[in-house]
Amino acid sequence: MQINGLHLQDFRNYTVQSLSFDSGCNVIFGENAEGKTNLLEAIVYLSCGRSPRARTDRELIRFDADGARIMGEIQSRQRDFRVDITLQRGQRRKMTVNGVTAKNAAALSDVFQTVFFCPDDLYLIREGAAARRKFLDIALCQLRPRYVMVLNEYNKAYEHKTRILRDSEEYPDLLTMLPEFSERLVQCGAILIHYRARYVQRLAEYAVANHAECSGGKEHLDIRYQTVSSVTDIMAEIPELEEQLRRHMADHREAEIASRLCLSGPHKDDLNVAINGREAKTYSSQGQTRTAALAIKLAEREILKNTTGEYPILLLDDVLSELDPKRQEFVLNRISGGQVFITCCEDDRLAELLNGKVFHVKQGTVE
Repeated sequence: MQINGLHLQDFRNYTVQSLSFDSGCNVIFGENAEGKTNLLEAIVYLSCGRSPRARTDRELIRFDADGARIMGEIQSRQRDFRVDITLQRGQRRKMTVNGVTAKNAAALSDVFQTVFFCPDDLYLIREGAAARRKFLDIALCQLRPRYVMVLNEYNKAYEHKTRILRDSEEYPDLLTMLPEFSERLVQCGAILIHYRARYVQRLAEYAVANHAECSGGKEHLDIRYQTVSSVTDIMAEIPELEEQLRRHMADHREAEIASRLCLSGPHKDDLNVAINGREAKTYSSQGQTRTAALAIKLAEREILKNTTGEYPILLLDDVLSELDPKRQEFVLNRISGGQVFITCCEDDRLAELLNGKVFHVKQGTVE
């Protein structure tokens, strides 16, 4: 799969910009804060309806503009697609695929997938659990359309229950609605655990092999999925997971009311990463954690390829400059076979080395 063309209008710092890309490697260079990452962000948004950086769509609209447009010409599954997204301040976004309205972000992921890798991802192991949950969610939203819908439903139920618990001291009658939202969290939570557990199982398989290669076989990586303590078998079927979550929710009802917080659930899930049997977050060196993060992100790409039959578009946002020569070589040796976008601050050896097309970005304009 590949993106052949990209058209932007009032997106981030771009007024109007149209680009055509190489089917292999595309090197985007320029000084910091000129708009390199914005191009990659637009491609990611076309693939999943989410930005890897922005919290809201409003942030994607250029200052002083009322709206923004992102349009991509995609080739996937031996078919041509035109994905068109319009963002308007104060209005719902409009998304179409080949002129047909896309009901949700899952319709975009059905067209093509991306793997976005930025310097922050090198700290994935050292960061808090929220960063690793976000990684899982973004990966699964592109793989499983059902996951997108369930995750949204879970988040809505979680927000409702949180408000009920927060305001229950002043308005005790709100607690009559608590069972309804607790049950919704149970039903959606079981599905999230079902998908996450199976994804992490595959992720570990690929990442362990990547890590062994990058470390020269000197280190062993271990990745495990951590969820609610009452779930004794993460690979259990959904009805059994529901029952275990339901018991857990009932046991913690009084504690949640007293603390006015949702104390546990898939919204607190995590990945436990260990290197040579020791918790990587606490005991591993910076180089070791970076190697583990590289192994995990490249495993994400391999899973998508083996699931869809095509390599996803790989977007490397100034990652290579953060790596030592050994790890740079490891990444460059693993990115063949699909379309790749690489941003950097200087027009260096990458374009020649990878036989790619070069774009120079300056003040929101591409040469």
